[in-house]
Amino acid sequence: MVAAAIPTSCQLLFSTSSSTTSRLYPPYLDAKTLFSFPTNKRHVSIVRTPAGVRCQALGAEVVVTKRSAFEIQTLTGWLLKQEQTGVIDAELTIVLSSISMACKQIASLVQRASISNLTGVQGAVNIQGEDQKKLDVISNEVFSNCLRSSGRTGIIASEEEDVPVAVEESYSGNYIVVFDPLDGSSNIDAAVSTGSIFGIYSPNDECLTEVDDNATVLQQVEQKCIINVCQPGNNLLAAGYCMYSSSVIFVLSIGQGVFSFTLDPMYGEFVLTQENIQIPKSGKIYSFNEGNYQLWDDKLKKYIDDLKDPGPSGKPYSSRYIGSLVGDFHRTLLYGGIYGYPRDKNSKNGKLRLLYECAPMSYLVEQAGGKGSDGHQRVLDIEPVEIHQRVPLFIGSVEEVEKLEKFLA
Repeated sequence: MVAAAIPTSCQLLFSTSSSTTSRLYPPYLDAKTLFSFPTNKRHVSIVRTPAGVRCQALGAEVVVTKRSAFEIQTLTGWLLKQEQTGVIDAELTIVLSSISMACKQIASLVQRASISNLTGVQGAVNIQGEDQKKLDVISNEVFSNCLRSSGRTGIIASEEEDVPVAVEESYSGNYIVVFDPLDGSSNIDAAVSTGSIFGIYSPNDECLTEVDDNATVLQQVEQKCIINVCQPGNNLLAAGYCMYSSSVIFVLSIGQGVFSFTLDPMYGEFVLTQENIQIPKSGKIYSFNEGNYQLWDDKLKKYIDDLKDPGPSGKPYSSRYIGSLVGDFHRTLLYGGIYGYPRDKNSKNGKLRLLYECAPMSYLVEQAGGKGSDGHQRVLDIEPVEIHQRVPLFIGSVEEVEKLEKFLA
């Protein structure tokens, strides 16, 4: 109580009896120093002298910082800080902001899907030959419109589109953005986790591509778009995903680690909730669609059988499979383990797309200290030969992915 009332100037003198002072100072202070404490910007010490007890300021100023309970770091503010420090430029800041806006719109659509009659199929198929859900079509339009209106993208390529599209607006921006507007849309009707995935490249005129001789001749602008988009994951400047679940979570890397932002419905803003996420080196969860077990090759079957073997510990791996890449990957990123979508007898290269899903997710997991592989090589090293190329994907903790590679070798 005495200490709280002492001013910073410490010019107050007061006397006390020796019996009182012996009870005042704690045992870890010497007989001269009764107690010390910081006040305002200076450190104050109460010292016993022959004339009594003197309050005095000691040493350099001590800056006491206290974070307000209302202080938050939004995605917009975080991006501006990265721009100020030279990690990204203003153009990329605008592109990422436009993607976050698209994610907010899609999150709202997903939450109101049943109310707005947006469940069920659209009645058409995409370039992959898959039935398009109503929200697939709408989400693709939302994503495309946000990127076009940003004025900083030169080419956009969607999993739902036949060919990449050159943005017509005459702005200085020329970033290439590839995206899967609504991953796991088959889960929409059951209100299970879904997500959007994206990757951002700079132009590359030297990339080669193969076009089927029997295919329809593409216009020159489309050919240029395809050539620019077909880049290995090593060229990614940024990648991320937005998961629509119990929370709307935006996970992003710009080459300086992995950061997670959660949409705060009170402010309508993504707020930083996790910094520099690191995936555990190993884990005890595997995420494979075991309904295809009989279609896998024998090496992969042996690997899965090994995971199920309790071994000396008496505890086998746990199986967790949502059927949404974003949902399964997010859990793997936080808890460790491995996610896999292998090739099988019906799908010689698996079903996941290199450009829109495998490369961005592999970029993220490597930024978090994990590993992405097709079973034999690093996913980010694979040179795309077509825009909708499929590859097997095994992604997660380093030790778990390397263990799988040994079985498949």
